[in-house]
Amino acid sequence: MKRPALRLRQIRRRLNHAFIRPQTLAFVPALMFGGYWFGGEGVLMITAVTFPMVLMLGGLFEGDRNFERLDGLTGLANRTHLLDTLQDFLSHYEGQGQSTIAFVIQLDEFAEVAEALGSAGTEEVLRRTADRIHGAIRPGDVAARLVEHRFGLALGPVRQANMEVGLRVCERIQTAIAEPISLDATTVHVSASIGFCLARRAPQRDAEAMLEAAEIAMDAARRAGRSQIRAYSREMSAAIENRHSLSEEIARAFDEGEIRPWFQPQISTDTGLVSGFEALARWDHPTRGTLLPADFLEAAESAGLLERLGEVMLFSSLTALRMWDKAGYRVPRVALNFTAAELRNPRLVDKMKWELDRFDLTPDRLNVEVLETVVADSSNDTITANIAALATLGCQIDLDDFGTGHASISNIRRFAVNRIKIDRSFVARVDGDQSQQKMIAAILSLADQLDLDTLAEGVETVGEHAMMAQLGCGHVQGFGVALPMPFEETMGWMDRHLAKLGHTPQIGRPTS
Repeated sequence: MKRPALRLRQIRRRLNHAFIRPQTLAFVPALMFGGYWFGGEGVLMITAVTFPMVLMLGGLFEGDRNFERLDGLTGLANRTHLLDTLQDFLSHYEGQGQSTIAFVIQLDEFAEVAEALGSAGTEEVLRRTADRIHGAIRPGDVAARLVEHRFGLALGPVRQANMEVGLRVCERIQTAIAEPISLDATTVHVSASIGFCLARRAPQRDAEAMLEAAEIAMDAARRAGRSQIRAYSREMSAAIENRHSLSEEIARAFDEGEIRPWFQPQISTDTGLVSGFEALARWDHPTRGTLLPADFLEAAESAGLLERLGEVMLFSSLTALRMWDKAGYRVPRVALNFTAAELRNPRLVDKMKWELDRFDLTPDRLNVEVLETVVADSSNDTITANIAALATLGCQIDLDDFGTGHASISNIRRFAVNRIKIDRSFVARVDGDQSQQKMIAAILSLADQLDLDTLAEGVETVGEHAMMAQLGCGHVQGFGVALPMPFEETMGWMDRHLAKLGHTPQIGRPTS
């Protein structure tokens, strides 16, 4: 169905190139005069009628329709205009010693910016960003606003449209976008993730395929974090197809109970006893086996089911606590990861109160794990209020992946953090690496001065366990203690662990 329309656009573009260039239009008066001089009034009349018809077919006299090819908010090209331009570049320059690159630019975590600024402020940030993108490109390049806070760019044909050129353009655009924006006595900081596709790497040699490939690369960049850059590769398309497949299956998986928490024990370095379990999402897929969150979180997000995942994890974790209590096992608390999206929910605290009352559990039985990056970027008032309210309610606040997100001491105090979880990158090989030991000692000293409890993640060996205990870390967790396990295996593991404690020397802290 698209073929006739594509062919018509190609014919019109050729007419534009042939007749509607400034060099051609400059000869219109001479053409009319020559027709009259050599052929009289008849030839003049034929020329006067025929040439405007060619121009109309080529699109010169579309008048205000040109405005339909621009974005009303930013004045940049729209998606249709960008695709036509990109197709022009491919049709007239590809294979002629020059080529092009397609870029897709998306502002990072823009929902938080929009929530903080309101509609008028958001539109102004988008306009300023569009101006900066336009100012960072060459006259022959074409920038467009694709949708909301996503922009596109077609690089004007160059002789070496290679990876190095693509990276340079991305870095130039990121630098321009990252400049602070002054807005009504407020300074706004935005960043962008960018994906790009070289013409020779596109799945097909047409504009649609090339721009879609750049969008796939941009999604890969966005998943890697803020201000990332990725170039399209065919492996990305396979990964997208895999996620789309999971997105179609995930609703059924929730209905059939395939997605549930597995539990990894946390133990005290003083007593060796279980001090809690961390609940980690797992999908028991019927054909792919056990899937980790990294494999299906995006599928849940694209299907609009992230909130349901949080509800399943909370309900199942509180159920596990009640069942451990009834069976006579002492599990002080369970820890749950809360994403920034969950913490932005204004109904979060009321929901937590209701669930704890429903299971007749006190709030201190629940550890709320918050990534250090969320605490470090604490500009969102709803997130700040929710974490403070959960702490006031009596939930324990864990600062996850400590040492990787630049959280300030003032933020640690403001969010009423109870415990820091030392990231596994500091724990690895700590028993044999003195520099690691010094780093851990500094973190533990800080925690001690702030009266914070500590837990080491990623403990994989007996040596790492022993060293963390000797340095003064309060709790440990990792494969060296136990792998995550389904609920039905936890009681058997605790039985074996308690039996083992009766036959092994206790690992304790130094007495000095």
